[in-house]
Amino acid sequence: MTDETIKTSSIGDDLISPEDLRRIAEEREMAKLKEALEHEKKLQEEQSGVRDAFMNQHIRPDAKERFTRAVRAAAERGVNEIQITRFPSSYCTDGGRAINNFEPDWPNSLTGFAREVYEIFDKTLRAKGYKLRAQVLDYPGGMPGDIGLFLRW
Repeated sequence: MTDETIKTSSIGDDLISPEDLRRIAEEREMAKLKEALEHEKKLQEEQSGVRDAFMNQHIRPDAKERFTRAVRAAAERGVNEIQITRFPSSYCTDGGRAINNFEPDWPNSLTGFAREVYEIFDKTLRAKGYKLRAQVLDYPGGMPGDIGLFLRW
């Protein structure tokens, strides 16, 4: 065996193999996937918590005073409408379809806090001359996004 043969074979023994490189790349890809899945799970848990809060939220005891201050301040600014609440269209039973299509029975699609707001409006404010309208506020990906409920006078 020559010195050249010995040098070549010892260099080859120290090189990382293509199989090792593929394994390293696969491990990295799996780590990225695991991180993405954990991030998605965390986002879903947060969204679920927000949704639960919306579904279980109720009109506050000081709502009458807050309402009076808000509409008075709006009127003093020359405004005749205020946004009462904003929520994702996915909180509607139909994903916001009835609101988006201006259907007269759109209130039937409301759930949670939005439903409670509508019921208070219907029982208390409608007879006083107020009007409530719902509007799709944005269209992410071409689909209804957030819904706003607006009180007019």
